[in-house]
Amino acid sequence: MTEQSIYIQGMILDEETCCSFADLCRLCGVNAETVHEMIEEGIVTPEGPSPQEWRFTFVAIRRVQTAARLQHDLRVNLPGCALALELLEELEELRRLSRRS
Repeated sequence: MTEQSIYIQGMILDEETCCSFADLCRLCGVNAETVHEMIEEGIVTPEGPSPQEWRFTFVAIRRVQTAARLQHDLRVNLPGCALALELLEELEELRRLSRRS
C-alpha cells in the first residue's frame, strides 16, 4: 500500500501584519487593477504616500479576499461588495457584543 502525503503551506496573519501592494495582490489572488478599483470604491485604504510605499493591514487583506470571493462566487459588483462588507462587519460587531451580555 502506498502512503500519500499532503503538504499545506500558509501564512499566519495577525492584526499587526502589514504587507506591500504586491504582497496583497499575491495573497488575495487579484491583479493590481482590481485592487486599485477596490481602493477607489473605498473597500480598502492603503497606508503610505505612493503605491510603491503602500502598506495594507490584516483587515485590508481580509476585506480584499472577501470582496474577491463575492465578485467571483456571487458576481457582486464593487459597490455591492463595499455594502456587503459593511453589513458583514456590523453583524460581526453585534455578535461580539451579544456574547459579552
